[in-house]
Amino acid sequence: MPTITYEKRRGQLETYFDRTAVQAWARLTSDAPVSRIRATVRAGRDTMRATLLDWLPQDLTGRRILDAGCGTGALAVEAARRGAHVVAIDISPTLVGLARERLPHDLGAGHVDFRTGDLLDASLGRFDHVVAMDSLIHYTAPDILRVLRQLASRTDGSLVITFAPRTAALTVMHAVGRLLPRGDRAPAIEPVTESTLRRGLADLDGWRVGRTFRVSRGFYISQALELAHA
Repeated sequence: MPTITYEKRRGQLETYFDRTAVQAWARLTSDAPVSRIRATVRAGRDTMRATLLDWLPQDLTGRRILDAGCGTGALAVEAARRGAHVVAIDISPTLVGLARERLPHDLGAGHVDFRTGDLLDASLGRFDHVVAMDSLIHYTAPDILRVLRQLASRTDGSLVITFAPRTAALTVMHAVGRLLPRGDRAPAIEPVTESTLRRGLADLDGWRVGRTFRVSRGFYISQALELAHA
């Protein structure tokens, strides 16, 4: 069951990505020229996306994938091109609309079903693999752990996620972000430690923490974590 803190933060994120920052994200996730700062974010996201996709089986034919927090759909498209049937969900109707517009026709045997809503929606069904790239970085560690437990109960293969690692550089960026006018601020990133997540998942029956990988490109700092069936 989602907590009050999860619901509150989800509402803030919906407002931010669907209204405040939609044009910036549309540009960032395209091939359009961007500033040097945003170029580091784009490069970091490209590296992280490739990493998470590399952690999935190369042949995804017939596999059911949840892209939890799909944004404009780049990861969902790549998974579909490898044969997956992807349910790609995001809280922002505008970003999902943009993802549908950008969806290419050459997906082969794969398919993408874009939806607007909550990644914890049980009606989405079961999945072979779940990917959550940068969609949990705004949540506290207890809420991240609750999300992972709920997703694990509906996943048969692996969960690959990213979180915001607690680093000195990220702490400085966080402090700088507080200096921006309130209307320009993104919802705060919630840095957590890998050890906190490992401890919180240690008793998750039938699962083990697998690979981890950190990407640090200028203003983009994120860490990937894999949960796999033991």
